Amino acid sequence: MRAQFRIRIRIILAGIVLASLLIVARLYFVQIVHGDDYSQKADQQFASGSSGLFDRGSIYFTRKDGTLISAAALADGFLVAINPQTLGNPEDAFSVINSIASSSLSLSHDAFITAAGKKSQVYIEVAHHLTSDEGKSLSALQIKGIQVLKERWRYYPGGTLASQSIGIVSYGSGDTLTGQTGIEDVYNEALSRSGDSLYKNFFAELFSNVGNLLVSARDAREGDVVTTIEPEVQTRLENDIAKVNQKYSSRESGGIIMDPYTGEIIALTNYPAYDGNDLKNADPSLLGNPLVEQIHEFGSIMKPLTMTSGLDSGVITPETTYNDTGCFVVNKAKICNWDHKARGVIPMQQIIVQSLNVGASYVATQLGQEKFHDYFTKLFGQKTGVDLPSESGGMTGNLSKSEQVYYDNMSFGQGIAVTPMQMIRALGAIANGGFMVQPHLVSAIRLDSGITKQLEWSQKVQVFSATSTRETITMMDALDDGPLYDGKAKIETMSVAAKTGTAQLTNGQGGYYDDKFFHSFIGFFPSYNPRFIILLYTQDPKGVKYASETLDATFLDLVHFLINYYAVPPDRGVARLDPSPQATSTNSR
Repeated sequence: MRAQFRIRIRIILAGIVLASLLIVARLYFVQIVHGDDYSQKADQQFASGSSGLFDRGSIYFTRKDGTLISAAALADGFLVAINPQTLGNPEDAFSVINSIASSSLSLSHDAFITAAGKKSQVYIEVAHHLTSDEGKSLSALQIKGIQVLKERWRYYPGGTLASQSIGIVSYGSGDTLTGQTGIEDVYNEALSRSGDSLYKNFFAELFSNVGNLLVSARDAREGDVVTTIEPEVQTRLENDIAKVNQKYSSRESGGIIMDPYTGEIIALTNYPAYDGNDLKNADPSLLGNPLVEQIHEFGSIMKPLTMTSGLDSGVITPETTYNDTGCFVVNKAKICNWDHKARGVIPMQQIIVQSLNVGASYVATQLGQEKFHDYFTKLFGQKTGVDLPSESGGMTGNLSKSEQVYYDNMSFGQGIAVTPMQMIRALGAIANGGFMVQPHLVSAIRLDSGITKQLEWSQKVQVFSATSTRETITMMDALDDGPLYDGKAKIETMSVAAKTGTAQLTNGQGGYYDDKFFHSFIGFFPSYNPRFIILLYTQDPKGVKYASETLDATFLDLVHFLINYYAVPPDRGVARLDPSPQATSTNSR
């Protein structure tokens, strides 16, 4: 009898404990998880009944120490609406609103007067994004026919910072605000909030957030988006790219900094850009992201890929030599080195160090068309899968041609056009020992419950052997230690692998301009265990011909900044392949 009594007592106590835990959990969700939302809900007596209060998840940058910094959030304020049926003197009403919130008026004087004359309507919004002080000041006047209502909108604290990657929110096909570009678009499902989200079943919400903390990048639930973009590095890259573009009056310039082993994008930018908080003055052509949408012929930074393909296939070795004649003719087309000068019999390393087109063509010939096709199809035959919208594929049709001249041209970066994201992914395979990784900007989704779900980006494609990539790195390392930046690029405590590229711009008539160029630069460090890979480019710079004149200093500035900011330890003295023979030229294309 006593045993049964004890069992009953234990059941009752367990029930009390369970009920207490559920109450505590519910209070956590109400006060902590959804506290701001309920507060806003209480304010909706001040909100427009037709639109309600806008709600959306946040986007964060991630500092090097893991601290999250807001990249996209919600701002609170007020909007102003008029009721033409009860509004008194429209001129006086406009004057009052303009005196308090002139920057928030969405209608000109004439448009306001016209709106005020529409006596068949009772609600017309005339001003948006008033501050709290402006809203309270106008509301205190209690002008008949003027309504001051609570409003929320998308706000980008960084302004132009990573704007083309973060994206924008605007009205789509219906009357709902939704992500239209960038991360706002790709992760719209996670960022969007349904109108009845506060009243969802408590148990469904509780248990939907429990489970595997590692999820597919395309299968994340509702929450905030955490990016891999480091705000200090992003700011530095944007400033440096802007300086290059302004100094040389380029059509556009851009850059990407990536972890070559994981594909995490640390920073990326294209200049010019826009401010997501000022879309009415933004150039619509800038709303996309050229780093994944536009293709270019990159020039000589393609040579390390040609070299590694030759080494990997076994048709050449680092000790292989060839007779550099300065120019030669293939399929009735003349191919020349950048300076038209012959070098005589020289080893493979000089193709990279002196940026020799004739040498790259030699490697392409040794590879043969079938092997060249196979390697470059692996490198550029598909999109990268980066988590940005509207990604373009490369223009690789020449890989199917039968004339050798097409392969010779592609070997040094002409006649094949790819996106900057495709290019850094392919060159990253040299940096990391032979694997193409999946570049990405988002690392996790932080659910409303507080649980953070890490996204899985494990896709890798092996294209080269570790031995062949190391042999190419030795050649790129020799360039940085030798002629790059007139011999001033070498860092005594850090190995750096680098290559410049200069390509003629197409004239739209099947040929190339003689005086318009696309400059590019690729580099990574430390050379044999790189922390970062950097891709830079500038299109149609004025007054200069070679990338060694426009991008060397910017690249080295970024390298020194990253070494200091991340305290990257020195690697000089670590056992590595001998980079000899040393460079003999003082110029690099």
